[in-house]
Amino acid sequence: MPSAPVRPAPGSPSSLRDANQRRVLDLLRTRAEAEQATGGSPAAPGGTMPAAFTQAELARATGLAPATVSNIVRDLSAAGLVEVLPGSGRRGSSVRLASRAAYVVGIDFGHSHVAVAVGDLLGEPLREERVALAEDLPHDQALATAQSLLDTMLADLPPAPALHLVLGLPAPITDDAVGSPAIFPGWEGVDAREVAEAALDLPVTVENDANLGALAEHRTGAARGNDSCVYVKISSGVGAGVILGSEIFRGAAGFAGEIGHLTLDDQGPMCRCGSRGCLEAYASIGAILALMSGQQPGAVLDDIIAAADEGSSAARRTFEDAGLHLGWGLASIVNLLNPHVLVIGGDLARAGDLLLEPARVGLRRHTLDAVSATPVRRSAHGGRASLLGALLLAAESTDLLAQH
Repeated sequence: MPSAPVRPAPGSPSSLRDANQRRVLDLLRTRAEAEQATGGSPAAPGGTMPAAFTQAELARATGLAPATVSNIVRDLSAAGLVEVLPGSGRRGSSVRLASRAAYVVGIDFGHSHVAVAVGDLLGEPLREERVALAEDLPHDQALATAQSLLDTMLADLPPAPALHLVLGLPAPITDDAVGSPAIFPGWEGVDAREVAEAALDLPVTVENDANLGALAEHRTGAARGNDSCVYVKISSGVGAGVILGSEIFRGAAGFAGEIGHLTLDDQGPMCRCGSRGCLEAYASIGAILALMSGQQPGAVLDDIIAAADEGSSAARRTFEDAGLHLGWGLASIVNLLNPHVLVIGGDLARAGDLLLEPARVGLRRHTLDAVSATPVRRSAHGGRASLLGALLLAAESTDLLAQH
């Protein structure tokens, strides 16, 4: 990777210039992100361009002299970081972030898939693809597959540098490593950031996949407009991402949100973590398939959803049981954190109200706030939530000025 840029000494003229340039860039990015969050720039390939300021508005908003703003805009435009649109007079021209001057990358690994996306500097996806992987594939082979997908996407886009990559993994992350190897075999004992940077030749941030899903739902999805939410991802496992004060809450060692291993019955079925009666043992795809194995041998999740929609009492009861247990787990979250909204995502969320209605019943049974119960919503981004969150975090983590 390229060496880190040399920063000017504090208090020097160049340091002041950099600080003022960052104020302008931050303002342009903040406006564009606010427009994105309110639906003005949808998270879809080819999304709309970010909003513009006039140079006079930039001067008022930053408190900088108009002449200073003009010089900053000229320098940032020459660096390719902003676009200047014609207006009435030099200072009446409009300025917007050049969101496609460079790219950011998101990679979301699951137990049996990898999804890769390339986005612009606001985290808007421009290209994305998801492919199946063998379960418990060693990390080096998984990363090689991701690299191949990424190379193909970048070759299909106009030439521009990729600046930052966020890697989502379905396990607690401690010091850039998987904090519980039993939950995500194939990555045990691995410094995920180090191996990803070596394989993909980009600066990498490693994050839990449920945290990334929570970020996407909070910024542009079902929890938009609330400063706290909990996103629960239910697939082969169960994990939660927690947003408090509009920021990801990770806990002291990265284990915040691991509600899949909340014990509901210490005499219950064995969980892969080694404990008994975990929420994951009652409300996950594996639990659903196990309960229906006698009724529909060899069925996959969508087969069971279809059977329930067609009136199968066994399939409907299976989702009801899973939903009631899920509601019990959600009640523990609500009683502890009292978030504004709960969002259910992951593959099992495809069951919709077959799962969510009993979950709401279970929540009301076990929460202190049974009358005005916390809303339980289905993910707005579906199976893309963690990937979209990876792009958003990559964009937020990129220091645009440091790249030029």
